[in-house]
Amino acid sequence: MYYSHYESPVGRLLLVGDGENIHRIEFPTTCRPITPDASWEYNEVIFARLAEELDAYFIGSLQVFSVKFAPKGTAFQHKVWNALQQIAYGKTCTYADIAKLIGQPTASRAVGAANGRNPVSIIIPCHRVIGTSGALTGYAGGISTKQWLLSHEAGEQPLFPFEEW
Repeated sequence: MYYSHYESPVGRLLLVGDGENIHRIEFPTTCRPITPDASWEYNEVIFARLAEELDAYFIGSLQVFSVKFAPKGTAFQHKVWNALQQIAYGKTCTYADIAKLIGQPTASRAVGAANGRNPVSIIIPCHRVIGTSGALTGYAGGISTKQWLLSHEAGEQPLFPFEEW
């Protein structure tokens, strides 16, 4: 396994992958932080394409990522993560919307849990999911990060760089 860091407007991201696929993108403020394992090798070159795509995303010229990724999760989580990828750039939907989309309309809470376990945030846009009331609820990178990403995608001028770092 390989890792690198990416300096983003929302903080220093930890990138983890196997040389073919991205496995994790971690925010510095995640509620379940990971640190590089002693067996992992630091390698910026492996993540060059992801870094280019993140650069393009953060300047507003990329809306859909093309890097290969392989998040680990349950069948239900993968179902949710696949549905999240259908949320258009700059748009939001609710946990209930995703539950309906995957054919389990009473599973909003389970969708929220799967959303929170998304290991490749930004690529799989879990930040685009909001509460039924319109409230910004839970986000592994923190609500401020979620707000920043949504403002960025809406074409607004979020604080740049991110104010909390």
